[in-house]
Amino acid sequence: MMSRFYLTTAIDYVNSRPHLGTAYEKIAADVIARYRRLCGVPTHFVMGNDEHSQNVYQRAKERGLEPLAFCDQMEQVFREVWAKLDVSFDDFIRTTEDRHRAAVTTLVQRIADAGDLYEGDYEGWYCVSCEAFKQDKDLIDGDCPVHQTRPAWIKETNHFFRLSKYRDRLLEHYAANPGFLLPEVRRNEMLRLLERGLDDISVSRTGQSWGIPLPFDATSVVYVWFDALINYISAVGYGTNEELFNEWWPADLHIVGKDITRFHAVVWPAMLMSAGVALPRCIFGHGWVLQQGEKMSKSLGTSVDPLEAVDRLGPDPLRLYLVKEIAFGQDGDFAWERFEERYNVDLANNLGNLVSRVAAMVHKYRDGRVAPTPGAVPQLAERAADVVRRYRLTMDDHQLHVAMALAFELVDTTNEFITRSEPWRLAKDPERAAELDQALFEMVEALRIAAILLSPTMPASSAEILRRVGESRPIGELRFERDTAWSAVERTIHTGPPLWPRLDTSGPAPRWGEAAEGTEQRMTDETRPAPQTETTAAVETSAPAGTSAPDAPGAPPPVIDDAAAPDAAQAPEEPRLSFDDFMKLTLRVATVVAAEPIPKSKKLLKVTVDLGTEQRTVVAGIARAYAPDALVGRTVVVVANLEKAKLMGVESNGMILAATDPDMNPVLLTLDDPEKAPPGSRVR
Repeated sequence: MMSRFYLTTAIDYVNSRPHLGTAYEKIAADVIARYRRLCGVPTHFVMGNDEHSQNVYQRAKERGLEPLAFCDQMEQVFREVWAKLDVSFDDFIRTTEDRHRAAVTTLVQRIADAGDLYEGDYEGWYCVSCEAFKQDKDLIDGDCPVHQTRPAWIKETNHFFRLSKYRDRLLEHYAANPGFLLPEVRRNEMLRLLERGLDDISVSRTGQSWGIPLPFDATSVVYVWFDALINYISAVGYGTNEELFNEWWPADLHIVGKDITRFHAVVWPAMLMSAGVALPRCIFGHGWVLQQGEKMSKSLGTSVDPLEAVDRLGPDPLRLYLVKEIAFGQDGDFAWERFEERYNVDLANNLGNLVSRVAAMVHKYRDGRVAPTPGAVPQLAERAADVVRRYRLTMDDHQLHVAMALAFELVDTTNEFITRSEPWRLAKDPERAAELDQALFEMVEALRIAAILLSPTMPASSAEILRRVGESRPIGELRFERDTAWSAVERTIHTGPPLWPRLDTSGPAPRWGEAAEGTEQRMTDETRPAPQTETTAAVETSAPAGTSAPDAPGAPPPVIDDAAAPDAAQAPEEPRLSFDDFMKLTLRVATVVAAEPIPKSKKLLKVTVDLGTEQRTVVAGIARAYAPDALVGRTVVVVANLEKAKLMGVESNGMILAATDPDMNPVLLTLDDPEKAPPGSRVR
């Protein structure tokens, strides 16, 4: 096991608020930091602000503020965003701090003492937004490829760093350390750059007062990128606290955007080589978060405020979306429609539903306590252990998206186990009480392990799930190897309101923490409203746009969330329809004339119904409760004017209505005297 783990992200310009692309990097780093802590590794996670930018200086002047006062204000803005996203950094470095100034002065002097700085004239392109010098080969049609603006042509006398001197040493380091730069596509990019040869770079700007002066030339300040890179060592005491520096340096992982990989994987290691400082162990260049195929950028006006996403659905759904839906190291797209869709599929329909149904069944059948049956062989233990093993391998390899998919694989496996073991049937047979005990315990235990696996990404939600499945220890005291092992501990299960009420994607989403009309208030730390009791449900035969079909993986059927809990309060009154709205529905009596299973589906049946004047095919999610042969001849009620939909390759032309029993099984609606209402009769 590692003795310690030092992790950093890029520090951010403070000329404006952080956007979702910036937040993605911080969330990904936070997931890694939380995972390392879960593994029992002492972890130091550093983020911060890059304040010596001319863009920052200009923005401060536009607001009538001194630059430092403006930076003080923006520090609070950034800290507020990171707090609402539940980012657990251990230190927050600012480049205007005395400790950073000391580190910059020390490192620059050592580089100068090594003979690697010289004075010269620079003439060329400079992108103000990038705060970077550009060569012609870096431009696309004369514009900066990142900001799509024309760089300025500048000419000034600067101090230069002999970057070209370190080209061969860098190539040797890459060859000796294949994992130095990840993913492989970034490594290959930098190797091609090194093989072409390097030019010396300017490390100072003249005629500016906003910055850290060169230790040997008070008329020049250190170039903002040279200054900013040094934050990784200033944060752990370089030039100010030798004991702290020796404890944490070299960094184990720098996480940066792919557009600044060259600074971190070529310039930064060359600077450290010159000063005789150890190199970081690994640099990871992640991809961009795109919006409609464009890079999120404040200057381009294509950014999304992460707090808007938090206000809509909460921090954990956003964290999960970014980590699970974007392959770490590649570009990924953010769309509000997709975000809300994954919220419903992954959280409302799947994980949240599992938490609710498990708690409801344990309280209904065993008064809220579970324990394994002595001598029983757990059916889920081996599968859970395999998921845990693969999860650890992928997290250690920075495949965050794969690890989260594995956690949901265990969630899906647990849902499948519930379907297979049918605890509601076991409960009806006293002679199978031991089987019921074991089944309930296994679903609780698998859910407990899944919550631990999800905890680096969804810390608050995982802590609540663990509380509900009887874990009394704070999440920070859990340890990966010990606590993801299958246990045999008796547990007391707690109920609660739905963690993620299903979102109606047909209208605007309610803000997180506020009650939507006709739904429950979303869970917050301050308020836990009484759950809404769902007493009836139709068996849907078509899936609304943006949601999963009833038979989609990870979408178990609706349940009575906490109606079985003894403390459930009366549900709020549902919104009422006008008579005219109700009459828009065409409900008709029908007779089932044929029914058959749908291949590869455990839930759906292909049902042919006679409506008197015609026969139709409908797909119904009732296979768990009704055998096909038993349906033939039954009288049912059908929504006859529902739009057609294709499910599992079968076109469905209607919906069979059903209620839901306490065990979450569909119960078909029928007629008291079918002979008096033949097929085709209108139901009003």
